[in-house]
Amino acid sequence: MMTPDTPSLQATPRGTDALPPRSARLREATHDRHALLDAAIMAARPFENTANYSRFLKVQNRFHHDVSPLYADPDVAAVIADLEHLSRLGAVCDDMRDLGVADDSPHEAPAAQGLALPEALGWLYVVEGSNLGAAFLLKAARGIGLSEDHGARHLAGAPEGRAEHWRTFKGALDAVPLSPTEEARAVDAAHAAFARVQTLVDRYMA
Repeated sequence: MMTPDTPSLQATPRGTDALPPRSARLREATHDRHALLDAAIMAARPFENTANYSRFLKVQNRFHHDVSPLYADPDVAAVIADLEHLSRLGAVCDDMRDLGVADDSPHEAPAAQGLALPEALGWLYVVEGSNLGAAFLLKAARGIGLSEDHGARHLAGAPEGRAEHWRTFKGALDAVPLSPTEEARAVDAAHAAFARVQTLVDRYMA
């Protein structure tokens, strides 16, 4: 769900192409952490059977609860179009109901609550990016009898297609003006988001 040897985190000056866009720098900065997380998830064989998948759903449920305040944040909505409709928490909850999976952590405060804009962008980069790679996960989920209509709703692509959705989101993410210090905070927040998912994987899937 990415490498500390990122290039300079200064904002790209207007009118130049001196640095790659923010989304590319976030990808580079978090590559290693992302790879380790993906390996940890797949090591738990979440698509081997519905029991394993149910544990994966608990991770998804808790993480999407964690980020749910971001989708109602007016400051974030001002820079990310149609934000309130991007949340997949409702779909995750429907998936859990489909499979009879209980939410055993309903009273935990969301980890991404009350974040400033740079941190919110870092977290959103992680959660929205996860849907781009979910096509592979959806295909695996079909192998155990799940689908976009039952048990794997949250893995479905956007109506406009995964690639187009990601291009639109990246365009908005890259366009937000941030200072060099804020850029670094966004990177730190993306690392924090991946670390949070790792904590949840360790809790539910280890």
